[in-house]
Amino acid sequence: MKDRPIAAPLVILSLLVFAPLAIAQTSPTPEPVAKPSPSVPPADYDLRWAVKIPMRDKVELNATLYLPKSANATTGRTPVIFTLTPYISDSYHARAAYFASHGYAFALVDVRGRGNSAGDFEPFANDARDGYDIVEWFAKQPFCDGKVAMWGGSYAGFDQWATAKELPPHLATIVPAAAAHPGLDFPFTNNVGIPYDMQWFTDTSGRASQQNLFADSKFWRTKFLDAYKQYIPFKTLDSFIGNPSANFQRVIGHPMVDAYYDAMVPTREQFAKITLPILTITGQYDGDELGALTFYRDHLANASAETRAKHFLIIGPWDHAGTRTPTDEVGGVKLGGAAVIDLNDLHRQWYDWTMKSGTKPDFLKDRVAYYLLAPGNSGANGEWKYAEDFDKLTANHHPLYLDATDGGGNGVFHSGTLSEKPAATGADEYIYDPLDVHRGEEVENVDNEKTAGLDQRRALNIGKDGLVYHSEAISKETTLLGCPNLTLWISPGVPDTDVTAELDEILADGTSIALWSDVRRLRYRESVRQQKLVKAGEIVRCDLNPGLFIARRMAKGSRLRLVVSAPNSINFEKNYNSGGVVANETAKDAHTAHVRILHDAEHSSVLDVPIVPAP
Repeated sequence: MKDRPIAAPLVILSLLVFAPLAIAQTSPTPEPVAKPSPSVPPADYDLRWAVKIPMRDKVELNATLYLPKSANATTGRTPVIFTLTPYISDSYHARAAYFASHGYAFALVDVRGRGNSAGDFEPFANDARDGYDIVEWFAKQPFCDGKVAMWGGSYAGFDQWATAKELPPHLATIVPAAAAHPGLDFPFTNNVGIPYDMQWFTDTSGRASQQNLFADSKFWRTKFLDAYKQYIPFKTLDSFIGNPSANFQRVIGHPMVDAYYDAMVPTREQFAKITLPILTITGQYDGDELGALTFYRDHLANASAETRAKHFLIIGPWDHAGTRTPTDEVGGVKLGGAAVIDLNDLHRQWYDWTMKSGTKPDFLKDRVAYYLLAPGNSGANGEWKYAEDFDKLTANHHPLYLDATDGGGNGVFHSGTLSEKPAATGADEYIYDPLDVHRGEEVENVDNEKTAGLDQRRALNIGKDGLVYHSEAISKETTLLGCPNLTLWISPGVPDTDVTAELDEILADGTSIALWSDVRRLRYRESVRQQKLVKAGEIVRCDLNPGLFIARRMAKGSRLRLVVSAPNSINFEKNYNSGGVVANETAKDAHTAHVRILHDAEHSSVLDVPIVPAP
C-alpha cells in the first residue's frame, strides 16, 4: 500500500510528472502495509474493538484500541496515543501493535464519516473539534494516566495541528509528519488546481477502503490524459472520472485561499498559545514539505523563546511515505543507508521523554536535524547534521542571473546561462499554446515512479514551449544548503497564465538529479488571496519562493539546470490564458501566450541558490 500524499505535488508531481518538480505527491496517503519501520512489534498487547467516542454533537467516532497487557489495572495506567485517519484504522495496525507492545495505549480512530465512524466526511473541516473531543475523552478513561498524544503523517499530520489549535488541556505532545496544509498544498498548489484531487477524493469516498483503486496508477494517468486531450472544464473532472463528488465541487467553489481554509489551521493567536513539545518531521522529497515547514515556521514566528526551545525539526532526504517508513532510494535518487532510521523507536523515545520523564532521544542533538546528501548518485551515505536555528541554517544566498540572449534558451542544447553577473539588456521568450497536448502524450504518459528523480524527458522535450538555462560546471565540490527562490520579470501578453520552474543538478556524466520546483498562477502573483490580471503590455514580477529546503553536496564537474515553462501537464488544471474562471474554461477560451522573461538593467530575472560560502 502506497503512502498517499495529501496534496499532489511539486515534488512528486515533479518526480512523477515533471521529473524535477520533485519526488513526492501531496495528498493524504495511507500507510505502507505491515512494515512500520525497522522495528518489528511483538504481539504483546490487548485489543478493544469498536470503541465508540461521543463528539459534542452526539456523533460517535469509532476507535480500535490497542492496550499494553498491564493496562487493565489501575497501576497500569499509561499515556494514550491516537491517530485520527481517513484511511480506515486497519491501515495502521502494525504501528498500533508496536506502541502498545512498548507500554502505550494506542487508538486508531476513523475520522467522521469514514470507516466505522458516524457522520459525513468533509475533508479537514471537522477534525479540530473532533480532535479536541477525542483527547479529552481518552484522558478520562481508566486506562489513561491523563496524558494524551497524537501520531501520524499527511492528513494525520494536519489534524494534529488542527487539534492543537483548540488547546485541549490533556494534549501532552504532537509529532506531525508530512503535515498537509489546507489552502497551501491541498486541494491546490498556490491556487493551481490538481487532478490528483479526484484520485484522493475517490480514495476517501464512502466508508470502506478504496486503496486498490487509488493505487491503479495506469487508470488515473489514462483518465487525466484523456481529460487533458479533450479540454474538459476542470470543474467536471469528477463526473468525467465517474465519481461525482460533493467534496470536489466544494473546493471548486473555493479556488483560492479564503476563510474556508483559514478556519482549518491555527491563527497567529492560536499558534502563540500552543506551548506543548512538538516534533515536526518532513523530507526533501516530501510532497507535503511545503505544508510541514509552513506550520513549523508559523509556530516559531508566534511562539515564545521557551516554547520554541521545545519544537524540534527533522528534515530527512525522504519522500512522502519515507517520513514514516524511510528508504534508501527515492525515484532513482540514492540516499544512502544512513537515511534509514528507525522512526518507530524515535517516536517512542520522544513520547518517553515528553510523557514519562525519560531521557531526550539521542538522535535529537539539536533543535534541527537534517540530512546532507552525498555528492553524485552512488548510494554513498549522506550525513545527519544539526543546527540550533533553521533561519540561520538556511541563510545562504548566491544569485545566478538568467540570460539566453546568445542561444535563445529554447532547449537543452540551445540553452541560456545562469550567470554570475546580470545581463544589461534582453528578453527570452517561450510560447504556451493551451491546445498543444504533445507533452501529455509524449512525456507524461508513462509510469516513471521508480526513476522520476532522474528523469530528463521533460527537459529534453522543451522547444519553443519553454526555456532552459545552465550554470557553468563547478570546479570543486559545493554544498547547497537552504531554500532556493526565483524572481522572474514576465511579460505574458495575455491576462493570465501559469508558470513552473524546475531546478536540477546535472552531473558530469549527464545524469540529472531533481532538486526543487514550484508553480505559480500569474493572477495571484501578489497574493494567493486576491487575483490581479495582467494588463496588455504589462511587465510583472513573479516570485517563486515556496521555502522548500535542499541539502546536497554538488559533485565536482556538476552544473545547475533551470527549466521555465508553462505546466501544460496532465497533472495540473489547464490555464487557457483568458483571465476567466479557469475551472470553467475549455478549448474555446484558449489564448496562445508569448511569454517573455526579461533580464535587463531594470528587470533582472534571477535564481537565488543556497550555496554555502567557501571557508
